[in-house]
Amino acid sequence: MNQEQFETIRAGDGFIAALDQSGGSTPKALKLYGIGEDAYANEAEMFDRIHEMRTRIITSPAFNGDRVIGAILFENTMEREIEGRGSADYLWSVKRVVPFLKVDKGLAPEADNVQLMKPIPDLDALLARAKQKGVFGTKMRSVVKRADRKGVDAIVAQQFELGRRILAAGLVPILEPEVDIKSPDKAEAERLLKDALLAGLDSIPANQVVMFKLTLPEEDDLYRDLVEHPRVLRVVALSGGYSRDEANARLARNHGVIASFSRALTEGLSVHQSDEEFNAVLDAAIQSIYEASLT
Repeated sequence: MNQEQFETIRAGDGFIAALDQSGGSTPKALKLYGIGEDAYANEAEMFDRIHEMRTRIITSPAFNGDRVIGAILFENTMEREIEGRGSADYLWSVKRVVPFLKVDKGLAPEADNVQLMKPIPDLDALLARAKQKGVFGTKMRSVVKRADRKGVDAIVAQQFELGRRILAAGLVPILEPEVDIKSPDKAEAERLLKDALLAGLDSIPANQVVMFKLTLPEEDDLYRDLVEHPRVLRVVALSGGYSRDEANARLARNHGVIASFSRALTEGLSVHQSDEEFNAVLDAAIQSIYEASLT
């Protein structure tokens, strides 16, 4: 494991950019950026367009390790290049931004008020390739819809089971059991989740650490016990559908938690902007998320 990257994530001021939209969420991300579905004829062209968008973000002078300490990539992005270097290598070598990889294959159908992850049949090969390309850690998402203890326990068990495999491969896992912001019993679901996560940490060897990516909670500082836990490297928050202003305001009230925003980071960016306009909008977004992550 790269010790400099470990220290950057452990103690660095800043946040983690989530640039990991995959096949299902890419059309929406492109549409918000001003690229309609008529701009690509097939999935390969769609991924070309999203890589152009991500490259524009990552190569922007606004985007570097001074405020962005990590970035989560989609597998397709990891396999591509930015300015002649592998994407993960470019992030760290040029920008001093620690690279992570999204490893899940999407969500299974809802059962017990949660959506587990679909099976990840090629996980071991993917982890080996990620390590070879200089990736530091991984991220995988599942979703809690309601405060259902059986469902929450199943989500947490799956996240930790895969997390232990990822640790064994020499990477740091970000476990992301998202609580849907539209859940009618969101606060109760979050309390159940916190208890299950704290119990799950007992299954992590004492000399190893995981990260959590969690929905901004209804109760401020709910996840403080996780932030301070010796087996937790960092707790990061997803924007989850909140606007950037709302996500930043909630984040600032949760001490020790930093952002890992996706849509809230790219809000306001457009393919039609000049580089000067684009960089200015991105700079303002990064600064606001950075400041909210400092509390």
